[in-house]
Amino acid sequence: MDDSQRRPVATPAYSVVQSAPHQILVCKACKHKGEACKPGFALLKKLRAAIETAGLGDDFEVSGTACLAGCVPAHGEPCVVAWRATAKATWMFGDIDPDQPIDDLIEFSRLYAALDDGWCSGKDCPPRLCDNTLARIPAAIIVTREGAIQ
Repeated sequence: MDDSQRRPVATPAYSVVQSAPHQILVCKACKHKGEACKPGFALLKKLRAAIETAGLGDDFEVSGTACLAGCVPAHGEPCVVAWRATAKATWMFGDIDPDQPIDDLIEFSRLYAALDDGWCSGKDCPPRLCDNTLARIPAAIIVTREGAIQ
């Protein structure tokens, strides 16, 4: 297989140990250029600092991740950001410019932390995020012979 056609591989594997109840993931792999995503790293650094400044550091871990496959290269170099937590819906937003103010990302973080199940309407999101919603993924419910496990 041609190296330019290979998918990004996380090192270590995709398993994640969280240090906080909620996690914000920032894509840091540019599959279109085959290299690290400089805008993603810039946004990661900016978002980590803003989460701490907002007093949300105990509630959120901000991590870089392998390709989230939500970018639109025709829009320049946008970033993809996702929020997730155990037993909560996952939200993914795209076309986030690290050079723009990130107040809306902090506002969504506050909203997400306050939701019991992570479920809200897109219209409840800050306006810029509402327009850039890529996905709202329901929390996984695993069913075994013994019953449902969250």
